[in-house]
Amino acid sequence: MQAVKLSTRPVIGWIGTGVMGSSMFAHILDKGYRGIVFTRTQDKASGILARGALWAENTAALAVKSDVIFTMVGYPEDVKEVYLAGQGILAQARPGTIFVDMTTTSPSLAVEIYQSALKRNLYVLDAPVSGGDVGARNATLSIMAGGDKEVFNVMIPLFEILGKKIVYQGKAGSGQHTKMCNQIVIAGTMIGMCESLLYGQKAGLDLSTMLSSISGGAAACWSLDNLAPRIVKGDFEPGFFVDHFIKDMGIALEEARSMNISLPGLSLVRQLYQSVQALGYGRKGTQALMLALENMAGNG
Repeated sequence: MQAVKLSTRPVIGWIGTGVMGSSMFAHILDKGYRGIVFTRTQDKASGILARGALWAENTAALAVKSDVIFTMVGYPEDVKEVYLAGQGILAQARPGTIFVDMTTTSPSLAVEIYQSALKRNLYVLDAPVSGGDVGARNATLSIMAGGDKEVFNVMIPLFEILGKKIVYQGKAGSGQHTKMCNQIVIAGTMIGMCESLLYGQKAGLDLSTMLSSISGGAAACWSLDNLAPRIVKGDFEPGFFVDHFIKDMGIALEEARSMNISLPGLSLVRQLYQSVQALGYGRKGTQALMLALENMAGNG
């Protein structure tokens, strides 16, 4: 395998412009990098194209023109299709291309993609992120990366455009394992945060005043700072989709089973989120858990 290099003016390819992806790629373009984008629906890339990115008709066209390719798609099956399908981006890219998958996907798939890339003299990092739409817009994401350290070091300048906490976790798949740890913590804090709001509401407290006290004490967490105020305002629009959170928890539980460990708390929270999904709120933000708890309280 040749030493990893990056030109002084690399072309950055980007696949996936959802709630977070559009903001992330916009930061890179705003730093003067040349960019090319593909997404299933071209209209979703309109903001990126207005910033000067070129449009690729398909992933193959993007792959042959890019020096670095970021992917930020929805589900593991989407990642597998983009990377490993017959004419996937690994098959089309030039030797030496660097790939960074920022989708939250399964660690085993990250390893499979890494091994496939090695055979083609390509480089891959699994680098999922945490911070939601706020972190994406403000370029304050936490980036957790797995893969070869040399490749990670080369990518640091680009990562620094996207996030504030950038940590190399280890070999391929380690970034995704770290993201699973992140999601397990968030699952626990989400149920605690929503139940505290439900309790405060039933107790007749002014929720904003209550939050001003507990968010500065031992209960302080990202969810209280960023999602609880949205709930108080009745804002359940997505910073991160319920559907995607259920996907992430499913991956974590599957990985836990393969390691012969039990995560009963995570299993319970996933069941509660599936009730959110059953109520028709799968495309709402994760704070929509509050709607399901209110529904349960009303039926109790």
